[in-house]
Amino acid sequence: MRILVIGSGGREHALLKGLKADPLVSQLHAAPGSAAFAQLATVHPEYSQVDDPARMLELAQAISPDLVVVGPEVPLVAGVADVLREQGFAVFGPSQAAAQIEGSKQFAKEVMAAAGVATARAEQLTPGAQDGDIEAALDRFGPHFVVKDDGLAGGKGVVVTQDRAQARAHVDAVLAAGNPVLLESFLEGPEVSLFCLVDGETVVPLLPAQDHKRAFDGDQGPNTGGMGAYTPLPWLPADGVSRIVEEVCVPVAREMVRRGTPYSGLLYAGLAWGPQGPAVVEFNCRFGDPETQAVLSLLRSPLAQVLHATATGTLAQLPPLEWEDGYAVTVVLAAEGYPAAPVKGAQITSPDLGDTAKILHAGTAAAGQGFVASGGRVLNVLGKGPQLADARAAAYAVLDQVDMPGGFYRSDIGLAAAEGQISV
Repeated sequence: MRILVIGSGGREHALLKGLKADPLVSQLHAAPGSAAFAQLATVHPEYSQVDDPARMLELAQAISPDLVVVGPEVPLVAGVADVLREQGFAVFGPSQAAAQIEGSKQFAKEVMAAAGVATARAEQLTPGAQDGDIEAALDRFGPHFVVKDDGLAGGKGVVVTQDRAQARAHVDAVLAAGNPVLLESFLEGPEVSLFCLVDGETVVPLLPAQDHKRAFDGDQGPNTGGMGAYTPLPWLPADGVSRIVEEVCVPVAREMVRRGTPYSGLLYAGLAWGPQGPAVVEFNCRFGDPETQAVLSLLRSPLAQVLHATATGTLAQLPPLEWEDGYAVTVVLAAEGYPAAPVKGAQITSPDLGDTAKILHAGTAAAGQGFVASGGRVLNVLGKGPQLADARAAAYAVLDQVDMPGGFYRSDIGLAAAEGQISV
């Protein structure tokens, strides 16, 4: 099986690592990929315009893959999957219309309302909104404000604050950029990330995970694309995954079919588990980053066959997924200044830089015989173990061997869960 993976970050490195382990895979290609991917795949750095359907089709026609896996959300929202499918390629990733579940938060709210799925109360403000309307809307949502960009924002377009001035500033900034903004009620409870393979009305969950969005220890600092994650969740009720599937993911999948835009690919449900159970914070139309790095490290089933079944409408025929026992943790090493203004060019040294069992590259570039930081989130460090504390220890032991001037990471990924401090 020849496979093309579109993307260049830590999520795509994790996907390539998993695909490489599948005995049916004969060739792997990545566009644009990165220098760190070269040990796993043929990289095509000249195809950097991943949101250009014509360019992605040109590459697919050149290599004739049996499967195309679209990693990031931007090409999906741009319709890359549609163009490739029209030309006969099997694609793992939803259509442009279905990808609006992430591309437009307002659209996602409408789908959830029609499907009867619990979520936060929300109001949309559009460019041109008057000062009085904005203030009145803030009155209806205080004192705990959740302000979201309505479109794509790479996981960083949300402000959660009790500071009304900060909430208003984000509203103004989004509207000034010509984009709609959403005000939401605050959802209580610990957060859960659940990835589900979806093929029409067939829904197959992966392991539940928890992301850590804030930049610094103790959930302090600005929101980021994610500073680390762990899986599975020792505090989630025994029926937690089945409840999320039955109460959230299956109803949404059915509603998408009813609308004539059936979902095919990975549906990421970000939820808060409150007193009444799960309620949706957001949906993503692709594998989450950095949860993917931890979740896929525990998958025993052949990844290529799993993704191919989803892409070709045969997910219902797939055997049950098999998983390793134990836990996995991923910790993000970020560049100085991330997320506001990451500093690029710092040299990275570690004895494990080429070991994908320990380190996945998210934002690196080749420099001489080594690597330098080229993005905000630079490395994803992995650890596994029979208990969550063991997986944490393994990940941080690897981080102790990494040197990158100015780099930083959170020291508390999975700590509260390991210490039994999370309950529902």
